[in-house]
Amino acid sequence: MTEYQRIKFKRYPKLQTNINPEARYWRKFKHQVTVKEYAAVTSIDFCPVLPYDYAISSSARIQIYGVNNNKVKKTISRFKEIAYSGCFREDGQLLVAGDGSGLIQVFDSNSRTVMRTFIGHSRAVHVTKFSSYSQVMSSSDDCTVRCWDLPTGEELISLSGHKDYIRSGDVHSSSPELWLTGSYDHTVKLWDLRSKETTFTMCHGAPVESVLLFPGGVMALSAGGNKIKVWDLLSGGRELYSFSNHQKTITSLAFDSFHRRILSGSLDHHVKIYDASTYKVLHGIKYTAPVLCLASSPTGRHLVVGMSDGCVSIRYRPEIKPPPAPQAPPRGGTHKYIVRGPLAKPKEDDLFIEREKKKILKRYDAFLKKFQYGRALDAALETSKPVVVISVLEELVRRGGIHIALSGRNEKSLIPFLMFLAKHINNPRYSSLLLNLCGVIIDIYSSVIGQSLEIDELIFKIHRKIKLEIEFQKKLFEILGSLDMIMHNSL
Repeated sequence: MTEYQRIKFKRYPKLQTNINPEARYWRKFKHQVTVKEYAAVTSIDFCPVLPYDYAISSSARIQIYGVNNNKVKKTISRFKEIAYSGCFREDGQLLVAGDGSGLIQVFDSNSRTVMRTFIGHSRAVHVTKFSSYSQVMSSSDDCTVRCWDLPTGEELISLSGHKDYIRSGDVHSSSPELWLTGSYDHTVKLWDLRSKETTFTMCHGAPVESVLLFPGGVMALSAGGNKIKVWDLLSGGRELYSFSNHQKTITSLAFDSFHRRILSGSLDHHVKIYDASTYKVLHGIKYTAPVLCLASSPTGRHLVVGMSDGCVSIRYRPEIKPPPAPQAPPRGGTHKYIVRGPLAKPKEDDLFIEREKKKILKRYDAFLKKFQYGRALDAALETSKPVVVISVLEELVRRGGIHIALSGRNEKSLIPFLMFLAKHINNPRYSSLLLNLCGVIIDIYSSVIGQSLEIDELIFKIHRKIKLEIEFQKKLFEILGSLDMIMHNSL
């Protein structure tokens, strides 16, 4: 008796895609959580120590989210006006923030207690950072940059030089006396607290929305308009590079967790990822609203983006678990095996008994073997794999059993097949076969159409898809005709 030949799946040519390893990495941030705040999100900052929670500033409050469940753990609402620049200290114990009235407050991140209040700015404070363990840097719309002493609460230094609002700032990682600020007067300034004056000034050419110092502080980035510029601080602020890949104003800059990628958010709803060494665009993510701020977690598993409509997009990668350690194969259990030992080799005169493994057929193969065509089609539909269903349908057509498989069905058993048709009827790989099967369905069930609302909706859906596909094909032929005419006239 000849052995039953299993169904051979159809093989289709693979489509060439432009998905590179970089895009594949960022696409792993597919688990997206969207949180709605009361107003536009002004800043996002990750705690530098475990468990790496993050603070989101929006409206007149700052909310601290847990990184494990992306839910609010604490809410700080000690502000009378809009809160800006909620930022953690390096040990994660304190959090500093400014507000629209010019007030600066330092909170205990665990108990939300106000530890210090700094009064001195006359306008909104958009930048607050811990420059060291005991000092706070701030910059404001009153065009001043100030340094505050955390133990005493006194103002140490007030620096003036900018002629317009200061909306961005950063602190040198290895020299806390060096600060970088960006202003709406189109300039970026490097300040030295030891000399209490500007070290040098760099002209960006547009209102500066964000500045960022590279690790080590040798180079800096500034974003203004739709351009990002790279500055060499060792050579006195010389412009090294300028690039533009956004259509609208760039509002925020950030590094990834390894400082090998630069992330930029813009009012054009996009976040772009650049190589930090070549400044080339590697990937892009589109959002539903203008992007105002963004941050990447220290572990590299979270990407949080704040938007102008108050939505916060939290994308995260699932933790990749290492594969289980290979287990040792089970030892033989016979007395002869134990006597000979596991390392014994067979002899030339030993008798081997070969055992053929029983081949287990798939359910649709088993039904086809028994000529149960309807059940074979149902089993193929249960797999939810289009290639399997198409291969079974072609086998049924080849055997002349497609009418048998589709006939005599009730509403419950006919709906899965109609859903498959509605989903894949416009797929070029399957359309030729499925269009013919639509005719078979109409021939068999034309007399009972109109008795089931769900089946009627599926049939109308298939009809709409076929109609749209015909219109699409007509437009394609029109375009091809136009191209032929253009090519003919150009010769």
